[in-house]
Amino acid sequence: MTQSIDMAKVAVLGFGTMGAGIAQVIADSGRQVVVLETDQERLAAGRARISAFLDEGIRRGKRTEDDKAALLERISGVTGVAELAEPIGPVDLVIESVSEDAEVKKPLLSEVAGVVGAEVPVVTNTSALSVTDLATAVPNPERVAGLHFFNPVPLMRTVEVVRAFHTDAALVDRLVSFVESLDKDAAVVKDRPGFLINALLIPYLNDVIQAYDDELASAEDIDVALRLGLGYKSGPLELLDMIGLDVHLHATQNAYEATRDPRYAPPPLLQRMVTAGALGNKSGRGFRVGTDEEDR
Repeated sequence: MTQSIDMAKVAVLGFGTMGAGIAQVIADSGRQVVVLETDQERLAAGRARISAFLDEGIRRGKRTEDDKAALLERISGVTGVAELAEPIGPVDLVIESVSEDAEVKKPLLSEVAGVVGAEVPVVTNTSALSVTDLATAVPNPERVAGLHFFNPVPLMRTVEVVRAFHTDAALVDRLVSFVESLDKDAAVVKDRPGFLINALLIPYLNDVIQAYDDELASAEDIDVALRLGLGYKSGPLELLDMIGLDVHLHATQNAYEATRDPRYAPPPLLQRMVTAGALGNKSGRGFRVGTDEEDR
């Protein structure tokens, strides 16, 4: 892939689970990536996530050591907004993937937008916040849109391209082409609570949590029944553990506050588990990991 491709140099803000996955798939397309994090320790942790994923591909015979080295070589890291252009030069696209908190995202988006140039698209990977609201922090809000990747990013093919109130139509087209160049499928959606997929997924997961709390079946039996009965790749409680119970709670709270639709009201069990620190795989306790049925 040549550097003449559209959006050849990309800045990714945040190098956590999602940011690392996004950086990986962009670098895998042949593009140069610069990642912004708060410190060198977090940069090293994100790089280790990518390295571990690539090592698994090598073990399965789908990657080579040379592939891994070349991909990692295309990813640079910085710890200051002013440094974004230093490793790879001026960037063509900014993708924000920091914590799901508008009070964190908006100042960062405003600062970065002032550094990268007035014409550079600034997109957010938010799964629950209003893209239109986030765009109010950015001069020229027509250059703001959503690119909602799904976890794990290297394996999940769908990316929602979220058109906010001011988003320029030409930018939507460019982002669709960008997503397709990553060997993924773009779905253009409006800026509504939950966008498309989460708007349908959140009520389903909430219903499953309530069914589990009502003791309709064990966690394992719920997952087996819905995975095999509906033909899904994973059971809903297993999926919640992977997503993070705190992440799902935040998403369903935001959707409920925006709509007051009772389908989005957080189930009491979900709230209790998050309060208790049972966050799923990340904490070692959740619906399917490290928790006894009696813990309900």
